[in-house]
Amino acid sequence: MEITIIIIAVAVFLLLIIFFYYVPFLLWVSARVSGVKISLVQLFLMRLRKVPPSTIINAMIEAHKAGLKDIRRDDLEAHYLAGGHVARVVHALVSASKANIDLPFQMATAIDLAGRDVFEAVQMSVNPKVIDTPVVSSVAKDGIQLLAKARVTVRANIKQLVGGAGEETVLARVGEGIVSSIGSSESHKSVLENPDSISKLVLSKGLDAGTAFEILSIDIADVDVGKNIGANLQTDQAEADKNIAQAKAEERRAMAVAAEQEMKAKAQEARARVIEAEAEVPLAMAEAFRNGNLGIMDYYKMKNIVADTSMRENIAKPATPQK
Repeated sequence: MEITIIIIAVAVFLLLIIFFYYVPFLLWVSARVSGVKISLVQLFLMRLRKVPPSTIINAMIEAHKAGLKDIRRDDLEAHYLAGGHVARVVHALVSASKANIDLPFQMATAIDLAGRDVFEAVQMSVNPKVIDTPVVSSVAKDGIQLLAKARVTVRANIKQLVGGAGEETVLARVGEGIVSSIGSSESHKSVLENPDSISKLVLSKGLDAGTAFEILSIDIADVDVGKNIGANLQTDQAEADKNIAQAKAEERRAMAVAAEQEMKAKAQEARARVIEAEAEVPLAMAEAFRNGNLGIMDYYKMKNIVADTSMRENIAKPATPQK
């Protein structure tokens, strides 16, 4: 008998647990007390649709207490089933309503489903954010490098959050504007004397077009002088010109050496031919003697002429100084 009573008690307890899980009675009471009209059947159907009733009811209570009357339960359920953050969207709508920011429910859910934090965007619209740019290197027309760092104050543009570019695009555009502004300056001294001219020029270009932000101000936080890029480039160019000139001179020297070697080879060849021709002279003279074309007196006359020529050459040579 006692075992039967225990089994019945356990079964009743399990049935109560299942009932209150599928029919969250206390949550329904909380909603009714807060002024949110919803039936127990709707809470039961939420369980069947795998939508947590506490998430939807708490969001509806928050919206009702904040005076947002156009938020419906079906819309919240649809946003949850689409993978959105219901609580974050309702927080953003309440904050936007208190700050007099026009943020419809459809836009808030679209921003949330796009992967952006809509609540953070509303906060940034109320309290602008300051973004520090990395150090931007640029060169003025006089060749001096300047290292600039800026602070960009931005405010979220609610209407451009869906499809608008992020912070990286803003920083890239600001850096490009700083480089262009410094590069168009005649001297780095003018930039150091008046750094706000950079921010004015960059701000006038409308760099926030197509982004999810509205640029409020661009302030140059620091400007440092870097290297003399112009002098370095001239030095590198002079070194390159020197190397080219040396290469051309070496080429001409090599060609001269080759020409000299060729001339020496030709001279040696000519001398060889002369020696060969001189070697044939005695043979020719012997042949002339045998054929009777050359007499002995003719031979002596030729020898006298050779001796006389040799003597004249020796007399014509300058005297060698004695040591």
